[in-house]
Amino acid sequence: MKTASKTAFAAAGALSAALTMGALTATPAAAADMEKCYGVALAGENDCAAGPGTSCQGTSTIDYQSNAWKLVPAGTCTSIETPFGNGSLEDSDSNVPA
Repeated sequence: MKTASKTAFAAAGALSAALTMGALTATPAAAADMEKCYGVALAGENDCAAGPGTSCQGTSTIDYQSNAWKLVPAGTCTSIETPFGNGSLEDSDSNVPA
């Protein structure tokens, strides 16, 4: 019985590794269809650094922080409406924490 458990555990590990590798190789292709869009992320939901107040993913402190970006489908950024206008392809200091 212990051998069967070990075999199942090894198979699950191999499947997990294969799925992880597949996800890693698919990421660059998916990222090619995305663009950084500033000022559209909710607090704590930005994708990475953009300027003062953001050091990386999840560090924006206010909604629609204008120096924090989120990946969005390419070509859609400037059509995303927020309470402060539309998303931008460039960061700004118009809506940043004090």
